[in-house]
Amino acid sequence: MTPFRSATATALVSTLLATTLVGCQFSEDEQDTSPIVIAADLELSGASAGFGKVYRQALELKVEQLNASGALNGRSVELLLKDNRSDASESLRNIVDFSNDKRVTAIIMGGCNECAVGAVRTVNENQIPTVALAAAGAVVDPVAERRYMFKLAPNAEDNAGALTAELRRRNIDTVGLLRSNDDYGKEGSSALRSEFRKVGIQILAESAARNTDTELDGQISTLTDVNPDALVFWTPPEQAMLAASAVERADYTGALFLDASAAGDLFLGTAAKSAERATLVFTQTMVIDDVIATTPAKAARRQWFQDYTARYGGYHGSASFAADAVQLIADAELRAGGVAGEVDRDLLRDVLETSQMDGLSGPIRMTPDNHSGLMPQALTTLIARNGRWRLAG
Repeated sequence: MTPFRSATATALVSTLLATTLVGCQFSEDEQDTSPIVIAADLELSGASAGFGKVYRQALELKVEQLNASGALNGRSVELLLKDNRSDASESLRNIVDFSNDKRVTAIIMGGCNECAVGAVRTVNENQIPTVALAAAGAVVDPVAERRYMFKLAPNAEDNAGALTAELRRRNIDTVGLLRSNDDYGKEGSSALRSEFRKVGIQILAESAARNTDTELDGQISTLTDVNPDALVFWTPPEQAMLAASAVERADYTGALFLDASAAGDLFLGTAAKSAERATLVFTQTMVIDDVIATTPAKAARRQWFQDYTARYGGYHGSASFAADAVQLIADAELRAGGVAGEVDRDLLRDVLETSQMDGLSGPIRMTPDNHSGLMPQALTTLIARNGRWRLAG
């Protein structure tokens, strides 16, 4: 192990110990050694299987790291996985099964917005803490009706604010908007229009893309025909890269801007040429190898990036959200204490909604009024350069 890897690994374990030892309420004689059972409902097949694979890899790596760290006070994390086949109905059946399993401490849901929103009622009725990796605001709002739902993904308002600031900095006055054809896409359009009104940016044209679309030349033509200063893509990564290729074919020379939902693989592959110089709003973890590790949190993020890349041969932007969900639940379970060997989901819920940590994705703060924990400060500006994402500036 190199000196850097040794130092960062030490920093990671120190950070884990600092966050997890705080709330242990057992004496040595009554130490709880029961497993922390976390269930995961993921899109392992179907239209969103790419994201599901990333989340599964991240969850398995993070659980392995936590169990090897010695930071769980004699306990370990066990992971139960079910495939929802990218289908909201199948996802709901999984959530019911997990809820009825008395061993399960909490549930992690994947990036499917429809699945997470559709599970809200069941999660609340069964009183099982659930952390979704989906981006839609409706997953956790209004909080009073979603007491057991939490979210770890960039928020539409924060994405819109960061994109607007960058557009304004670049003196861009008009844009064409391509958004996903779902609730999150509509939420993004609304958030962007609200931010744009404050600074005088106009959306000259708007098009929608389905997750199943395989070419987007028609939608891009609608946008480029009005000759905006820039195009904004508010779509999943596959559609964003398809759109970038369509832009190249349309000979459009304006700038491209992508919201956080478009973040995918670190290396752009076949889309590298068409996405060159595109701007992406996302978390720093995506490009942490460009950042000097000046704090334990940054060292932990860099170590995570290196470990994930070494294990799986590349990095995907959303991996850190899944890892943070595991850490959040494990920390909350240790802080909650309770009776050894018993799962107290209500107590865990109460602890989760006051959780704070400097996660792999960035600063995370949950409050009784806000169950979407990723802070706006976690977002930064990235740029596509020489076939991969880099830190801008």
